[in-house]
Amino acid sequence: MHKSSAMDKSDIATRSSPLASQAYETLRASIIACEISPGEKLKIDALQKVHKFSSSPLREALNRLVAEGLVTSDDRRGFRTAPMTSVDLNDLTLCRTIQEAAAFELAIQHGDDAWEASVVAAFHQLEKVERQINRGEAQRDDRWTHLHKTFHIALISASQSERLISACENHFDQSERYRRLSASVRSKSRNTVAEHKALVDCVLRRDAAKARTLIIDHIEKTAANVARYLKEKRL
Repeated sequence: MHKSSAMDKSDIATRSSPLASQAYETLRASIIACEISPGEKLKIDALQKVHKFSSSPLREALNRLVAEGLVTSDDRRGFRTAPMTSVDLNDLTLCRTIQEAAAFELAIQHGDDAWEASVVAAFHQLEKVERQINRGEAQRDDRWTHLHKTFHIALISASQSERLISACENHFDQSERYRRLSASVRSKSRNTVAEHKALVDCVLRRDAAKARTLIIDHIEKTAANVARYLKEKRL
């Protein structure tokens, strides 16, 4: 089972200073939550004033984010948050469907009873919050985002491929950035509780073929909502 975050991220974090790691986590969370706009220039002096880090850990953090695709950099323009476009969304969705479908199938092939239990537990936590959201008692905030990601990673955690899990995690986070940006046009009729429950049922039945179909459909439905927003904004 998957015990930690991506290997390459862990290796980089081990070599980074504590302040650089803190700066990285802070900036990464702000970018994914769209608190920093797509394509916005990331000036070191401005970031120092807002986040109270010195220039060295900020530069190290930004370079890590460049490696993840959340920030761009060139000699003339400096650092900017990565742009968000229909072309990039299509590419990201393609990567996610290929990678998560493969990882899910492998997890079903290799997963044991403990893996099944971890998936059911992750779904239970997510389902409670989603039902609260459906009743108007909660929102799709950072808590929901954390539980949603935990569930998706649990589904693939028995794939026995750390590199594949790493890629899925990174692309999930990039997709979450798009989801946050397009929240205003989210489909009201979509039953995500039922979609997630169907994925759990595939785990319990060990139905790899159905799992592949459902995870691809699940990812593409979210992408379709985002695509409508990008079309409206002509991005």
